Amino acid sequence: MSNQEQPVTASVVSAGQRLDFLPAYFGPRLMMRGEALVYTWLRRLSEDYNGGFWHYYTLTNGGFYMAPEADKRMRIEVYGNGFAGEMSADAAGIVATLFALCQLTSEAGQTDDGAALADRYHFLRDFAAYHPEAALIYRAID
Repeated sequence: MSNQEQPVTASVVSAGQRLDFLPAYFGPRLMMRGEALVYTWLRRLSEDYNGGFWHYYTLTNGGFYMAPEADKRMRIEVYGNGFAGEMSADAAGIVATLFALCQLTSEAGQTDDGAALADRYHFLRDFAAYHPEAALIYRAID
């Protein structure tokens, strides 16, 4: 990292701003589909996930992610690439959000929504480099 680069940081979305989060980051047309995909991806990736409250995060580079509220580590298995490991709920949320963004970007195709979602995928991937569990996150999404 050069002296001019600042690390990408995350801020939890306050209770008062939660209603604005999904339309702002997935877009008004895709917000319900995007939210459902994140939950579905974590359910697919982890037998430890069984629902619950999720935190929303904004990133200083314009990205975002969602992560379940949980204190214990979660087992994650990605059948497509052979990854199996444990990570925090925060890291698992990043992984699930990345998979959801990838799928939603593909579904949106060559549209303005698709381009915005692709940017947000890359913003979140850039943030993952600064996460304490970066190596696990990158192995899971590889």
